[in-house]
Amino acid sequence: MQPAPNRGDGADWRAIAAFLALAFGWSWAFWVPKALAGLSLLDGVPVLPELGAFGPSVAAVVLVAYADGITGVRRLFARAVQVDYPTRWLAVALLLPIGVVAAALAVAYVTGTEPSYPWAETPSVLPIAFVFIFFLGGPVQEEFGWRGYLLDPLQDRLGATVAGLSIGLVWAVWHLPLFYIPSQTIYYNVPMFGFFVSTAFLSVLHTWLYNNTNRSLLPALLMHTAFNWANGMFPVLESDPASVTLLIALAAATAAVVAYWGPSTLSRPRSRSDITD
Repeated sequence: MQPAPNRGDGADWRAIAAFLALAFGWSWAFWVPKALAGLSLLDGVPVLPELGAFGPSVAAVVLVAYADGITGVRRLFARAVQVDYPTRWLAVALLLPIGVVAAALAVAYVTGTEPSYPWAETPSVLPIAFVFIFFLGGPVQEEFGWRGYLLDPLQDRLGATVAGLSIGLVWAVWHLPLFYIPSQTIYYNVPMFGFFVSTAFLSVLHTWLYNNTNRSLLPALLMHTAFNWANGMFPVLESDPASVTLLIALAAATAAVVAYWGPSTLSRPRSRSDITD
C-alpha cells in the first residue's frame, strides 16, 4: 500500500472536516426536505433531482481539484480502473458479499421465511441490475469519497480497523434521512441498528480490500455493488432469521480478517510474486 501524502495532522483534520461538511451538505440538502415531508413536518417540498447520493464523490472531486487541480482529479478517477495487484482480489470483492447473502438466504429457506424476488418473472434483469447499481446504486456515487478521499488520512491517524469502523459509522449516519423518505423503500421504516452494524463491518472489509490492492478503488466499487445487488435481488432482510444470519456472517468475516491480517494495517507486505501475479 502506498502511503497517502503527509500534509500534517492539522491539515488532515481540516481536510476531513471539509469533506464531511461537503458530503453531508450536498446529500442532505436533497434528502432532508423529503424526510421532513415524510414526517409531515414540511409541506410543498420542491421536486428535486435524484442527486443526493453523489455527495461523497462530489466532495472528493471538489477537494482534490482544489488541492491538486485537474491532475489530481484524473489520478483519483484512474484509481477506479487500477489493477496493479493480484486479480484474485477482484474475485474476493465480488464473491465475499454474495457469499454472505447466500448464507442468509439459506437460513431463510430452512426457517420457512423465503423472501420474494423482484426479478422472478424476468431473470434477465439480474446482470442489468448489477450494472445499474454499479453506476447509480451507490458505488460510483460514494466510493471516490469514502475510500478514495477519507480513508487514507483516517487510517494514518487511527489505524486501519478503527478507521474502517469510523467510516462505517459516518457512512451509516449519512444515510439517516433516507429512513424517513417513503419512496426509499430499502430504508423507510427499517430498523436502524442492523443497518448501522452491517455498515460498520462492511467498511472494515472495504478497508482490508483497499489496503491489499495498492489503494485501488475498483475492488471497493465491486464489493459495494455486489453487496447492494445481492441484497436487492435476494432481499434477505425480509426474513428475521436471515437478517440475523447476515449480521453474524459479516461479523465472522470481519473478525477473521482482523485476526489474520492484523488490526493496525489489515494487510501484509506484498511479495514479488503477488505484484506480478
